[in-house]
Amino acid sequence: MELRHLRQFVTIAETGSYRRAAEVLFIAQPALTVSIQKLEHEVGAKLFFRSAKGAELTAAGHALLDDARRTLFHADQALRTVRLVAHGELGKLRLGFVGSATYNLLPLTIPPFRARYPNIEVSLLEDSTEGLLNLLRMNQIDAALVRGPLAQDPHLESWVIEEDSFVLAVNQAHRFAHRKSIRLKDCGTDPFIMYSPVHVPALNSVALSLCAKAGFAPHIYQEAVQVQTLVSLVASGLGVALVPGVSQTYSNPHVRFIQLKDPDAQAAISLSLVTHRDTNCVPVQRLRESFKR
Repeated sequence: MELRHLRQFVTIAETGSYRRAAEVLFIAQPALTVSIQKLEHEVGAKLFFRSAKGAELTAAGHALLDDARRTLFHADQALRTVRLVAHGELGKLRLGFVGSATYNLLPLTIPPFRARYPNIEVSLLEDSTEGLLNLLRMNQIDAALVRGPLAQDPHLESWVIEEDSFVLAVNQAHRFAHRKSIRLKDCGTDPFIMYSPVHVPALNSVALSLCAKAGFAPHIYQEAVQVQTLVSLVASGLGVALVPGVSQTYSNPHVRFIQLKDPDAQAAISLSLVTHRDTNCVPVQRLRESFKR
C-alpha cells in the first residue's frame, strides 16, 4: 500500500467523483482508476461503487477513510518535521551566556530568534566564560556567548558579535563620581574589584594589562566572576572596577560610570559566540545567522 494510493482514495471520497479527483490530483482519469484498483486489490475489498451521484464509498471504503486520513496526516507531519530539522528550524539549542550578555545582546536577539524559529526550543544557561568553555568542550551545551578576547582552541570556533570598551565604575561617594571622563592612572591608588583569574582569565588579563599600561599595579581588594557582582561590590563601597561599557544599560543608583581617556580601553573587550568547530547542530548556524542581521 502506497501513500499516493491513499491520497488518491481520500480525494475521490471527498470529491465524490473520479473525474474531479483526477483534475485535483493532476493525473489522467484512467491512471487514477488503475491506482484505486491496485489499492482495492491490496486491501481485498471494493472501496467505491458507481451511482447516479458519482463515486460513493462502500462499507469497506467508509471503514478505511478515517484511518487513511490519519495516515496521510502523520506522514505529512513526519515529512514536515524532517524538513524543519534539516533546515535547522526544529530542535533544541542549548545556549550558555555570561551575565553581561543580558544587558543588551540577549534581549535584542533571542526574542526575534524565537519568533523566527518557534519550533526551536532554546535552553539558556548562565555561567562564567571559563565555565561555559568547559561545558562546550564536554558537549553539555551547543554554543555560548562569552567575554573575550579569547585564546585559540583547536576544538572551538568563535565569532565576535559585539565589541565594547572598558569604563570605570565608582561608588557615588567617590571623589571622581562627578567626572564624565578620567585617565585610569588617576585611580591608581584606589582598591580595585578585579575579575577572578581562574574563572574569568581573559578579562582579568586585559584589565591588569590596561592598568600596567597606565603605569601602576592595582591593589586588588576583592575578586569576582560576573560583571553584575563587580558593580554590586562597587555599590557597596569596596573599591572601583573596570567593567564593560554596556554595564551602564542597567544603572545602579549607588554607582557612577566614568569614560576612560586611555586609548587602550577602547574596544578592548568583546562578546563572542563560541561553538564546537565541527558542530552538526543546525540551530547553532541559524543563531549565528541571526546575529548577522
